This record gives sequence, C-alpha cells and structure tokens, in this order.
Amino acid sequence: MPIRTTIFAPGEHYHLCIRGNNKQNIFRNNADRMRMLFLATHLQSPESIRNISREISRLGITEIWDTTTDLISQIIKTRYVTLEAFAFMDNHLHLMAREDEESGIVRYMQRVLNAYAKYSNTKYETVGHLFQGPYRAVHIEDNDQLLYLSTYIHRNPRELPGIAGREHGYAWSSYRDYLGPNRFRELLDPSIILDQFETADEYQAFVDSSVAKDEAYLFDPF
Repeated sequence: MPIRTTIFAPGEHYHLCIRGNNKQNIFRNNADRMRMLFLATHLQSPESIRNISREISRLGITEIWDTTTDLISQIIKTRYVTLEAFAFMDNHLHLMAREDEESGIVRYMQRVLNAYAKYSNTKYETVGHLFQGPYRAVHIEDNDQLLYLSTYIHRNPRELPGIAGREHGYAWSSYRDYLGPNRFRELLDPSIILDQFETADEYQAFVDSSVAKDEAYLFDPF
C-alpha cells in the first residue's frame, strides 16, 4: 500500500480525491450520489446521525436542505474539518477541505469512506474493496493554488456527457452553491473563495476563464 507523504495540520487546506477500485464506478445512480453527499456534509464532526436513510429521505438535492438547526449547530460546534468544495464524478470524487483539529482530515475521510463503502456493499451485495487504495491528498500551499483548485473542482464535471459549459447547474457539485443559495447552509463553507470576489458573477467569470482541466495540474490523478 502506498505510504502517504502529505502532512496534515489544523488551519491548512487540502485537495482530497478517491476513485473506485480498478476505476469502477462508485456511483451507480443519483441515490448513491445523494448518500455520499449526505455523508460528506454531515460527517464533518463526531456527531452521530441515528437514521441516515430516514434523514436522506427528507432532503432534496435541488432545494435548501432542511437539516435541523440543532443538528447543524452541533456539527459546526464539534467539527474537525470544514468542507469547502466538492464534485462527484462517476468513478471518483474531489473534495476541498480545511483541517480544524489535529488528525481531522484523517478522521473525516475514514468516517465518510467507510460509511459509504458499507452502504454500497450492502445495497449491491458486493464484497471486497470499493475504493482503489487510500485517498489522495495534496496540501494547498498558497492562495493562488487554492483559487486554482476551486476552479479545477468546479470544472471537473465538464468531462461528463452534456455538462461541458453547464457545470454551474450540475447538482453533484458545490459550484451551484457558490453562484446561488447554499443548499447546505453552514455544512458547506465557500467563504475562503467567495470573499475574494465582489459578486457570484465575478467568480463564475473567473471559473469560465480558468485553464483548469485544460492543462496539466500538479494533482490530476485520473
């Protein structure tokens, strides 16, 4: 198994990525994507979610999630990472997150990936590894790299059929939450990026003019 060389530290930002074993799809349908989306947004802290399936059944992907204020407050109060951006593809996913507590990234990724793998293996009656090796992580060194990463993540879905040029409407990315109402409220924090732009339109123009996904990137594993 590859040895991870990335050093995690509180207050630092990271690009996190995982793909399916042998490049197989990790999402077979939108119900699977919804499951991962719930896990990625709600497992940022050690807070226990009693009935995840029931909670998910109450939520809609296109509208503001009605996660209870009390639950959101408890997650924010005790979270060990902050989710800042995401994009789900068919056989891999990208996350941008800040570590808030020592070993927060490791705890977060372990919790999210283990929960999703258990869900998928149970649902599809499969055994073995769902993911290909450990997740990959890159420490973001400066603000330029942070801005570039946000465009890289938000332009990633352009590889999917019919999405190129319409990434802003893709439901399984945080891009639409940067440009419009944040569906996940405090469970997704885009402020580190959006605070650098006067308007959402200015950010969209920045993404549209980016060369992300059009040129080699220091972390482009797929």
